Amino acid sequence: MLNSSKVEKFGGDLMANDKPRKGDETAGDKKGILLETGTNEFEIVEFSIGKVNYGINVAKVREVIQRVPVTAMPQAHPYIDGLFTLRGKAHPLVNLPRCLNVASGEEAKNIIVTEINNYYVGFLVENVSRIHRISWKDMEPAPEVGDQSRVVGIIKMSDRIVLLLDFETIIAEINPEINSKLTTVEDATEDTRSLRANVHVVVAEDSAMLRDLLVTTLHDSGYRFVRDFGNGMDAWEYLRNLSTKDGPIYNHVGIIVSDVEMPKMDGHRLLKLVRDNERLHEVPFVLFSSLISEEMRLKGESLGASGQISKPEINQLIALLDNLIFGKPLKDPNE
Repeated sequence: MLNSSKVEKFGGDLMANDKPRKGDETAGDKKGILLETGTNEFEIVEFSIGKVNYGINVAKVREVIQRVPVTAMPQAHPYIDGLFTLRGKAHPLVNLPRCLNVASGEEAKNIIVTEINNYYVGFLVENVSRIHRISWKDMEPAPEVGDQSRVVGIIKMSDRIVLLLDFETIIAEINPEINSKLTTVEDATEDTRSLRANVHVVVAEDSAMLRDLLVTTLHDSGYRFVRDFGNGMDAWEYLRNLSTKDGPIYNHVGIIVSDVEMPKMDGHRLLKLVRDNERLHEVPFVLFSSLISEEMRLKGESLGASGQISKPEINQLIALLDNLIFGKPLKDPNE
């Protein structure tokens, strides 16, 4: 995971022309930020392209480096400038100004190296300014003013707005294998579909594109009763209301599938609230996220996650749902 000393070491200018705020980390701060599990807080790296400020979750960032030579690739995706080498390994470089169709104010000089969905990719940006600690409740969903597929939320600073980008969607556009893994499921027998059709699944996922793909794929696999939400807060209000209903809780919700990174309330905070609720605490809860690193896995386990699957492994997710709900895999007996 990114820390301030690593950003400084590899050339990220985290001082910029900005005064430190409470909860901000600068390149001179060697202590870093240690977030407690389930506090509903996260960290972002702020960067700029032209006159617009953007953010990316620190958990997705491996390091920030200065711009390096790139080798062009024939017939590459239009967003890809080519390949760059880092510690002997080649990684694709996404020209983020071109991807966002944003005019650059100056020459892009930084590369944000990310690991998302077990896929390493660099994003070319103009300047990297600083790291902020933010509460998820302070991040608002992007307003519906057009195609928002690349923006998952906005963060209001005292003097500016920072747009949190949907890097998963950008990578899915570049790498078709990710979409394939999210939409291709193993065939199921009619008996299996009948069993799955009786289960009420609650899904929390902030990316509209990934949420639609996930819900559609669950429907195709036989899980027909799916209620989906774009953030953890709305999912929690729905679940809390279900907890007041009469009868066994399983009659109302059979399993919860949640992303980690979401506006208003993140998946870890949602998991903590579910586990602390007398009626909901035994409901299976699966984290399905691009952030399932070893550190994040330990966080999920400490909060009581029933299972954790890295995106975009939808077949692994469905197999886990079957095991958690029915106590066994639902396989075709002829296989």
